[in-house]
Amino acid sequence: MSPREEHPDRLDRGAAPQQPPYQGVAPNALPLTATEDRQWATLAHFGGILGFVPSLLIYLVFRDRGPFTAQESKEALNFTLPPTVVAMLANLLVIIPAVGNIFAVLATLIWLGIAVFSVIAGIRVNRGQPYRYQYNLRLIK
Repeated sequence: MSPREEHPDRLDRGAAPQQPPYQGVAPNALPLTATEDRQWATLAHFGGILGFVPSLLIYLVFRDRGPFTAQESKEALNFTLPPTVVAMLANLLVIIPAVGNIFAVLATLIWLGIAVFSVIAGIRVNRGQPYRYQYNLRLIK
């Protein structure tokens, strides 16, 4: 019996053998090593230079894989989220002719503050020490 007769619904067009369908990443990914845990925690803080998005992504992806990363990315996210939102609003208000310059300076100062504190925290966390921002709302528990 030919392959066509065994499976009449399958068309054999000289294609390569069937590959198994894409399975994706296992829902329970491997835990991070101690070095990786510290590395991702450090990147969560250094990412504050770009706003809250890097720490949010690191928190969502790695929170179940490393305890230090979960703790530090949550701390970085709590610190960067409110000032980033305020800076984005200030950047929108720059278009107001009378007070636009004030909002531009305010947005710049906010970004500078976030950047300085994020670098300080990133350096501390890279040494393996947990970091707590002095002024943090801690909205995410």
